[in-house]
Amino acid sequence: MNTPRLSVHPVIAEVTARIAERSAASRADYLARIRAAAADGPARGRLGCANLAHGFAAAEGAEKEGLRRGGKPNLAIVTSYNDMLSAHQPYGDYPPLLKDAVIRAGGIAQVAGGVPAMCDGITQGRDGMQLSLFSRDVIAMSTAIALSHDMFDGALMLGVCDKIVPGLLIGALSFGHLPTVFVPAGPMASGLPNGEKAKVRQLHAEGKVGREELLDAEAASYHSRGTCTFYGTANSNQLLMEVLGLHLPGSSFVNPGTALREELTRAAARRAVTISRRDGDPTPIGEVVDEKAITNACVALLASGGSTNHTMHVVAIARAAGIALTWDDLADLSRVVPLVARMYPNGAADVNHFHAAGGIGFLVRTLLEAGLLHEDVRTIAGAGLNRYTTEPRLRDGELVWEHGPVESLDPAVLRPASAPFAADGGLKVLHGPLGTGVIKVSAVRPEHRVVTAPAVVFDDQADFLAAFQEGRLDDRDLVAVIRHQGPAANGMPELHKLTPALGVLQDRGQQVALVTDGRMSGASGKVPAAIHVTPEASLGGPLARVRDGDVVTVDAERGVLTVADPDALHAREPVEAAPSAADPVGTGRELFAAFRATVGPADRGASVFPSYDAAPAPSQPIVEAGHVR
Repeated sequence: MNTPRLSVHPVIAEVTARIAERSAASRADYLARIRAAAADGPARGRLGCANLAHGFAAAEGAEKEGLRRGGKPNLAIVTSYNDMLSAHQPYGDYPPLLKDAVIRAGGIAQVAGGVPAMCDGITQGRDGMQLSLFSRDVIAMSTAIALSHDMFDGALMLGVCDKIVPGLLIGALSFGHLPTVFVPAGPMASGLPNGEKAKVRQLHAEGKVGREELLDAEAASYHSRGTCTFYGTANSNQLLMEVLGLHLPGSSFVNPGTALREELTRAAARRAVTISRRDGDPTPIGEVVDEKAITNACVALLASGGSTNHTMHVVAIARAAGIALTWDDLADLSRVVPLVARMYPNGAADVNHFHAAGGIGFLVRTLLEAGLLHEDVRTIAGAGLNRYTTEPRLRDGELVWEHGPVESLDPAVLRPASAPFAADGGLKVLHGPLGTGVIKVSAVRPEHRVVTAPAVVFDDQADFLAAFQEGRLDDRDLVAVIRHQGPAANGMPELHKLTPALGVLQDRGQQVALVTDGRMSGASGKVPAAIHVTPEASLGGPLARVRDGDVVTVDAERGVLTVADPDALHAREPVEAAPSAADPVGTGRELFAAFRATVGPADRGASVFPSYDAAPAPSQPIVEAGHVR
């Protein structure tokens, strides 16, 4: 299991150190709080008799007796199960299986609660998308409610997709004294290749194929239970949970409905019992998710070309553990972390191909060997990230972990850090008179990474798409500015519907880019997109002052987001959102008015939860012209 490794890269060490220094007070407060919450013996021993009787009233037989006597650890199961969404449908079978495995391991388990799970793929371009980002914090609160009964000594979290896993993790960290294992469900088998699906989408955007052909392509791609197979936010979640040490090694991308998947689920339950016991290996989740683990998560995200949504989610997760992570930290890491994986939309492969090529085990191995990950971390599998270079196998019906591949089995999908696809992680932070945003360039060709062109300004993506359909965007270079899409405006919906139209314009030879205070999802692709721009337009940010024809530059090479005449820009009055958009109602949006009124900015996680009194000062780049300062 030992993996040769160099000392930690100086930039990785420096970024980790400055995160720890910046977070010293808040992290200390967090650790003091969770350590004070830890109890000697089963937590339910503190409950009064009436309280405890309510807690085991529905149990039967040995389970009720165990809960009553208090000698066994009791695990909370928090589930995102529903049978509409392919990624979460497999969880319907999990509670009985988990309970059986927990009992056999000497514990007890109860389904403590459920959390909502919505799908951005269904709500794209619809009013429901305005609830998507806020659902993360609702899930965190739902998780806290599930754990609030003081009945539990550990937890099993069942979730996969975009906002669900970050929400579960933020909620679990509010009970950071509890050992917690995340239990994945796995991706669906490969269907229509993602590249072919994207071509059909683009043809439909051009009016060259109809709805039936488009639906056939989509249904052939999203065809069975399990996670969608492209490398968007859902599968980025799974990789991050494994590198954070919250999944069992090698468990993230095992398909549903297989014997190995079932045995891994049972093993997760058994491990949760072990790490919740005082005489076992107690591993509180708040101690696992520390500054080194957060840095590791960022490195893995960058090295794999992961979702831009995590520029907000990882920040919010870190802050839930008292750790102040910034976009500049991510940008500095990106400068030295090579891109070692190519999965759609950064390549043709899907996550099943990635897994077969060596998967997370090889990725962790090569990053450790290059000194780009901290090995000395705690995980639910035990001490040391070396454990995550192994992969699970069934040998004569028994689950074992064996050495993972030391070489990639498909260099077109996965490469060593010594021979990467790109020398950097492809994530840049843009600064300038138009605000601060992020851009993912791992799928953007070099000739498209710097765009200077007149702005065309829209306050709704539907208006942009209408202009595209009417031919008003043809035969000219442009920077599409889609504003009033930030968290305080309307919940920061994904604007993924723009991708096919922008791709058509770019393929016609036009220089195009997108600038928005909204999101572009884990499927950010070949068109340069400056996203999550903050301050957002609806709070008076600079985008509210941009007018049609202003010459805007999106420069992903230098990290610049600017306008030709900044003085003229700032002399103008901001343009407010249309009245119909200023107070969203319908599709439940009116219920989230309090969220829109209190949500924080994108660069601090776009969260409604209290944050620090003052944002940390922007860090100076520690890598300039390829040299470490």
